[in-house]
Formats: sequence, C-alpha cells, structure tokens
Amino acid sequence: LGFDVSFSGIVTFKSSASIQDVARWAPLDRILVETDSPYLAPVPLRGKPCEPAFVVHTARRVAELRNMPFEALCEATSENAERRFGRRFSSG
Repeated sequence: LGFDVSFSGIVTFKSSASIQDVARWAPLDRILVETDSPYLAPVPLRGKPCEPAFVVHTARRVAELRNMPFEALCEATSENAERRFGRRFSSG
C-alpha cells in the first residue's frame, strides 16, 4: 500500500511484545525509527524527558529484534527517511 512503519521508544518496553513482533517482520525498506520527544523515552532512559539523540536506543532494539547489524539498520532507515521525506539527511 506504500506506507511506512515507524518505531518509537515504545519498541524497547518489556510490555510491547506486539510492537516488537511487527518490528521483526515489517519490510526493511518500509521501516523508520523516531523519538516521541518529550515523552516515552526508550529503555534505558525511561522516566527522563526524551530527546532526538535517544533514537539510537530505539534503532539498536529494532536491529536486535531483526537479528541484523545496527549499522545496516541505520543505513536502511536513513535511506527510507530520505525516500519518504524527499531530502538527504546527514549523520553528523
């Protein structure tokens, strides 16, 4: 259908089994990762105000769930974001 699936810090929560299941099988070319600033900080930062830099924890968890290298997930999600938003993003 042409839609993307975006995972926030919620995917790192123990109680999010159904979201984690989706993270395992969603097509890699349709996955995005995000933060829910200022709320819903990912594990291990639960209870703190969330900020964009925390997205690394979300990406690590999605990569772990998919049994793939973190760097490969980062590359894929960056390409997906560039496709979706029609612009190039820098990593620095």
